[in-house]
Amino acid sequence: MRLHSYVIEHDVGFAPNPFHGWCSLAACKPMIRATAAVGDHVIGTGTAHNKMSQHLIYWMRVDEIIDFDAYWSDQRFHRKRAVMHGSMAQRHGDNIYHSLPGGGFFQADSFHSREDGRPDPANLNRDTSRTQRVLLGRSFAYYGKHARLIPDEFKGFIKRGPGHRNNFSAVGLEHFTAWLFADPGRGYIAEPTDWR
Repeated sequence: MRLHSYVIEHDVGFAPNPFHGWCSLAACKPMIRATAAVGDHVIGTGTAHNKMSQHLIYWMRVDEIIDFDAYWSDQRFHRKRAVMHGSMAQRHGDNIYHSLPGGGFFQADSFHSREDGRPDPANLNRDTSRTQRVLLGRSFAYYGKHARLIPDEFKGFIKRGPGHRNNFSAVGLEHFTAWLFADPGRGYIAEPTDWR
């Protein structure tokens, strides 16, 4: 089991998407999506701009990994498709990609498309060019605005800046995950920190 730690630059409920009983990572963080295995854990911490840089926004266990086409077509995840005139949770749906017959990917009108609904080439390329994998977790805690302060003894698990970390000692990881799972809260706990 590995733990992948990164900073959530925009905590709006898109990446990760903690709604409808599943936590999903279907966009952004292509290296984590490309290398994570079932049984790994992913944690996302806050940023200085929302005064959450030492706070845990969410954790998830990777319970299932599927590709964009399976995510798009699977009935379990239709509610995670973006609806730009819906609720805040619907507007930040992350089920936005599927392959096109001639190659490439369709990008639905979403948080990652342009304001007029047309595909955003930069986001589409970042999300799809390295991997088509979607990480799914049934076991997760998304704290959002109720983010947990990470104790000083575990500051080493907080990734600073872009990218991610997953090279932690076995002993340190054991202590950190014990702290992580000691909190009984599970599922969607509070709205994203960047919702106004």
